[in-house]
Amino acid sequence: MNVSNLFRIAWKALLRNKLRAFLTMLGIIIGVASVIAMTAIGEGSKKSISDQLSSMGSNMITIRPSSNVNVSGGARIGASGLQTLKAQDADAISKGAPDVSYVSAAVQTNGQTINGANNWPTQLQGVNEEYFKIRDWNISDGSLFTKKDVTSSNKVCLLGQTVYSNLFPNGEDPVGSIIRFNKVPMKVIGILAPKGSNAFGQDQDDVIIAPFNTVQRRFLGITYVQTIYASSTNENTSQQATDQVSEILRKQHKLPADGSNDDFSVRTQAELISTMSSTSQLLTVLLSAIAGISLIVGGIGIMNIMYVSVTERTKEIGLRMSIGARGKDILYQFLIEAVLISITGGIIGVLLGVLSSKLVTFFLSWPTFITESSIIVSFIVCAVTGVFFGYYPALKASKLDPIEALRYE
Repeated sequence: MNVSNLFRIAWKALLRNKLRAFLTMLGIIIGVASVIAMTAIGEGSKKSISDQLSSMGSNMITIRPSSNVNVSGGARIGASGLQTLKAQDADAISKGAPDVSYVSAAVQTNGQTINGANNWPTQLQGVNEEYFKIRDWNISDGSLFTKKDVTSSNKVCLLGQTVYSNLFPNGEDPVGSIIRFNKVPMKVIGILAPKGSNAFGQDQDDVIIAPFNTVQRRFLGITYVQTIYASSTNENTSQQATDQVSEILRKQHKLPADGSNDDFSVRTQAELISTMSSTSQLLTVLLSAIAGISLIVGGIGIMNIMYVSVTERTKEIGLRMSIGARGKDILYQFLIEAVLISITGGIIGVLLGVLSSKLVTFFLSWPTFITESSIIVSFIVCAVTGVFFGYYPALKASKLDPIEALRYE
């Protein structure tokens, strides 16, 4: 008996019991739809995190004080109490690291911003003119401050979109106007282009950016810096740039070359993306594994129904064998039925999974991303499930004695 005839016979057998066949498929449908939806949510989350971190500056390197400093008695002090980074460190990195393109010292403080009758609590960040290239941050109006503004500690600033919309709710042009931050007057020279929220949910546009020296001297009254931002020449030189930064800072701070007692930490965007993506990937695998249990349940359902089908059609099997059907023809017939149930359920499951992913994005605003690999793997799993759980009932049918089968009532 040729394969096309076997498929036709198997399909007609399924159509004779449509409701039972659909209920058997249900476990496969739910399993495949769940796996695709969970994978889409996980991949969407991973892609969203990667995009958001890249928007902060794909080549950005962040240097912060570290609590890895021994003091008397072997105790270590917290990073918040350290004053290990200086503006001179940023200058040394700028001059001595060939794979670093831009460097900016940074300090920040929080306070109340006032413009006439409008006020808004926000963050004031002090940086130099290279910071905007590190962050790949443009302006939507006005102009950036210059190196002269930094060295002269000029009281000029740029407003983030959130601050602008709250201080100038009627859409007035703020360029040239005077606002107050913690009672200190500052001249607005530009508006920053919108950045949106970062991967941690923080509004990047809720900020005022001013020259580094201005914030350090006029608002904080400190001589150290809280952070140093740098940018590697490209993504491929990120590791070399990190090594160069570490070496320069050890020389600046007279620390051992082995890094055992570094009073600073160096992090790249690639490390953050890798860390958060691996966490997201772990959750995706976990959720997919839980959803995959439905596939096992569906497979058991297929095996159960195929056993019932073999029992119901014992006389039919005997009749086929008596007119010349071989054992392997019977085996293939029932195996094809099991695979058809599984594959058909898989197709419906894929469509339902894709639809569920779209609905999740539409109603919950969760990012989803459906990969071709998840659909292909789902089909392969469906076929394997049909073969695996349908083989034993099919084998049992193929080994029936034709005479005994014909006598079966």
